Amino acid sequence: MSAAEYEVWAAEVRRLADARGAVVLAHNYQVREIQDVAHFTGDSLHLSRIAAETDAREIVFCGVHFMAETAKILSPDKTVLLPDHAAGCSLADSITAEQLREWKAEHPGAVVVSYVNTTAAVKAETDICCTSSNAADVVRSIPEDREILFLPDQFLGAHVKRVTGRANMSIWAGECHVHAGISPADVRSQIAAHPDAEILVHPECGCTTSVLDLVSHGDLPADRTRVLSTGGMAEAASATRAPQVLVATEIGILHQLRALNGTTDFIPMNARAACRYMKMITPAKLLNTLRTGEGAIDVAPDVAARARRAVEAMISIGDPGRGGE
Repeated sequence: MSAAEYEVWAAEVRRLADARGAVVLAHNYQVREIQDVAHFTGDSLHLSRIAAETDAREIVFCGVHFMAETAKILSPDKTVLLPDHAAGCSLADSITAEQLREWKAEHPGAVVVSYVNTTAAVKAETDICCTSSNAADVVRSIPEDREILFLPDQFLGAHVKRVTGRANMSIWAGECHVHAGISPADVRSQIAAHPDAEILVHPECGCTTSVLDLVSHGDLPADRTRVLSTGGMAEAASATRAPQVLVATEIGILHQLRALNGTTDFIPMNARAACRYMKMITPAKLLNTLRTGEGAIDVAPDVAARARRAVEAMISIGDPGRGGE
């Protein structure tokens, strides 16, 4: 939309939100108009914690389904609205609660660690959740003699296993189709084109192992290469003085990074890394939700109670702050 159209739309969004007593939350991967109009923008757990602490009567979550579920789990007495319930997640959908129960039966006594990018039903079958920034600390908190089942992201799991040296850790073969599509070939091509750039890589990426191998062999400087959550990337963007930064994650975050630091050129590692599910939350759908109150998220009380224990167990390890997915 044009600048004039945005101002008219944004004014109506804010008016309706005020009238409903609603807070609008937008994930880092949302379209720029929604990021700009939201009361808060960040990663899913950061936004869910805001949802739990806010005095607003309603939470309008502009993200994907599991994120709105997590907000509802942490805010059971509040109304949580998702503008499009079809906005799913390929990573969250890569394991079901039934599959997890079967996996647990094959590994009796194992501790189940689930990434927050999972459904409420999967969280309810979980011992402790984790974010991409605190996953290693969560794994380290588990006694060495306990087997760990880590799910669902195989790339994050491999990264955590590498940095913790945990041998008795089984990893589910799930992936985010967007992050998995950021390949080692993308890394080689972009590094050749921008040899002096800093590099920020999300641990869900299919290129993470390749990047860390290049670092270990001295082909990439360790001081310019970091594996970070989206919240960590925002913090790094604010602090960097580098002329160029290569960013390996969903391209929606580039809008926020550029807003945080107008002097650095933030370059996508793969310019096609866009999540179609995130982009399903459009300005028109947000406006409709605020007008109608449609899109309420419900989580069965027993499921929510068990899932909440897994999320709270994660939080007890340490405050993840902005370091969600």
